[in-house]
Amino acid sequence: MMDKLVETGREYGMEINIEKSKVMRIAPTAEPLNVVIGNQQMENVEHFKYLGSIVTTDALCTKEVKARIAMAKAAFVKKRILLTSKLGLEMKKKLVKCYAWSVALYGAETWTLRKKEQKYLESFEMWCWRRIEKIRWTDRVTNEEVLRRVNEQRLHEGKLTGWDI
Repeated sequence: MMDKLVETGREYGMEINIEKSKVMRIAPTAEPLNVVIGNQQMENVEHFKYLGSIVTTDALCTKEVKARIAMAKAAFVKKRILLTSKLGLEMKKKLVKCYAWSVALYGAETWTLRKKEQKYLESFEMWCWRRIEKIRWTDRVTNEEVLRRVNEQRLHEGKLTGWDI
């Protein structure tokens, strides 16, 4: 099959770059594939980035969710205005939804969330609200109290698409 692909590509003046091309099997058993083009075997990988999203052999979104949360935290920290006392709570919430949540949830429509990934997102959500309210992790404030202070619902309890901005 690969020989036919290479042959058809050459008819149109295209050639497969073996150094840039990788092979990945998405299946419960991660047996490597033996794909040979010409006399060269293509490299098997366990994950790669495609259109900004991480694709893994187990077809789970755990790595993608963790990476998105890390990027969103970096975006949050860069926006120092979120921690200033000059802005009101409502404006801070709008900015968090704009700058942090848009980064965290990019590509989320394709995710199949398990409880593990949902917990990561909930932890990030609470991290944002606690930072806005300047509540340290050592302070004995429950998540419910934090949500009450910022007048928000948990992400999964509210409308995921309702960004009430």
